Amino acid sequence: MDSLAEPQHKHLDDAFFDRDAQLVARELLGTVIRHCVDGLWLSARIIETEAYYIHEKASHSSLGNSPSRRAMFMPAGHPYLYYSRGGDSLNFSVQGDGNAVCIKAGYPWVDTISSEASLERMLANSPAAAGGVRALTRLCSGQSLLCKALGLTVVEWNAKPMDPRRLRIDDIGARPDIIQTTRLGIPPGRDEHLPYRFVDAGFAPHCTRNPLRRGQREGEDYVLLQHSKISGLCGAESTLT
Repeated sequence: MDSLAEPQHKHLDDAFFDRDAQLVARELLGTVIRHCVDGLWLSARIIETEAYYIHEKASHSSLGNSPSRRAMFMPAGHPYLYYSRGGDSLNFSVQGDGNAVCIKAGYPWVDTISSEASLERMLANSPAAAGGVRALTRLCSGQSLLCKALGLTVVEWNAKPMDPRRLRIDDIGARPDIIQTTRLGIPPGRDEHLPYRFVDAGFAPHCTRNPLRRGQREGEDYVLLQHSKISGLCGAESTLT
């Protein structure tokens, strides 16, 4: 596959990201992020996101602009990558200085652009413990696992503009129902109560932490949002099951 080949799906432009963080976080669900490595498009459907605002204690940007955090103060659509839990974590700047959306989890995606060879490369990028093969359902289940599988690194992409020939997010026509709940890993006293985490309801078991797990109650622990346009898949579907 030619690394400069132009995929046919519509990719998201900077205008998509130049909107409120929560809106961007919701509408990224169901899109497919693709990274071209050695001629292979490594792809994952985005299934979990979190929104962050500069005025929150939980946001990195609340600590101010710095060389490592400058991407959050750049125009909307710039990748902000940082080191998290021993790996890389992917975010995008959105409307307003210091506001961003974190890509928390994905699901490996195979279609006419991303082949089985792409999937094999993703599995090789992120083997399980002791060198075993990681289960597909867990391959991109977490922000650092997603970056590892896709080959995304701080060194290569932090504060660099996306290049649709190498890094892009495609709208494949999916309009999922969405679960809204509180974010993960926020220490007490740092706005941990804010419900700025969004999960693709159809992929809830495969995200970082299933918001529909036993003991969780709708209306108390989470809210189910019906998509305002279309519920279900309307475009390309993955061959993975």
